[in-house]
Amino acid sequence: MRKLISNIALVAGLSLAPLSVALAADPISVDVFKGEVATVNSYIFSNGESLVVMDVQRATSEAKKLAEVIKAKDLPLTHILVSHGHPDHYIGMDWLLKEFPDAKVVVGSKGIKKDIIGFSTYMESIGWLDQEPTLKPKSETNPEGFDYEANVHVLDGDKLELEGGGTLTLQVHSEPTESENLTTIYVEDINGLFTADFGYNKVHLWMGAGVTDAHIDNWRAQLVEFQDEYEDESPTVYPGHGDPTDMALFAELIQYIDDFKRVTANATSREEAMAEMEKLYPEYGEAGFLLKNSVDFHVAE
Repeated sequence: MRKLISNIALVAGLSLAPLSVALAADPISVDVFKGEVATVNSYIFSNGESLVVMDVQRATSEAKKLAEVIKAKDLPLTHILVSHGHPDHYIGMDWLLKEFPDAKVVVGSKGIKKDIIGFSTYMESIGWLDQEPTLKPKSETNPEGFDYEANVHVLDGDKLELEGGGTLTLQVHSEPTESENLTTIYVEDINGLFTADFGYNKVHLWMGAGVTDAHIDNWRAQLVEFQDEYEDESPTVYPGHGDPTDMALFAELIQYIDDFKRVTANATSREEAMAEMEKLYPEYGEAGFLLKNSVDFHVAE
């Protein structure tokens, strides 16, 4: 066929330039990396030409495993997207930047960048970063520390375009809930809603230090809003912790929040509150860490 086209062009006295065909990128797909530390999820988005990873684990040991999964895809990692300023979602970025120096750490707002810097500074002050020394903030006394200011970039707008085609649509929620600022992502190609820590599936919610009753009320209201906003699309829900699921997760989380508030308000001791919540949610993970810290924060003794 190509020879026939060439002959026609020669007969017509035309110059046949090489044909350039623009191939459309593949639809965005996603792989789930399930961390063992704090059961946090990382999500690897691909269009067949490049990669973006969302949230990068609580420990460098987990980030090393994540890096190997990314390398096996043999595609360039262009962005490390951090959904919010809690360490179980960003500690791994130092290792990933070393393994993928062309990648760029991005967040959805200045507020999230401020949260990351603030939380890291706080963790260093109480010794929580002693096991992750490369994440201690750069300062005059620690000039070799991690330069959060230079390494964390704020996106310009609510879209993150994959190199080669495809879009992640971001929404930054700035009313304090599980964290002060939190990003959700919707991916039309897969009809997927990535809730970050608005969503925990069969994992106890973090309502520990800093998550006040007002935060919890805002969180509940946002879950109701998700039910209304995404009723027509009925997307697959990809939570920050636990397995992907469907929209029924929001009703379950609303019930969990109502139970937690009732139990902690009426309990006469932390031990009693723990026992009651574990009885109500026996299949939920992270009771010894997430639930315990939440109960300790909301039940005075």
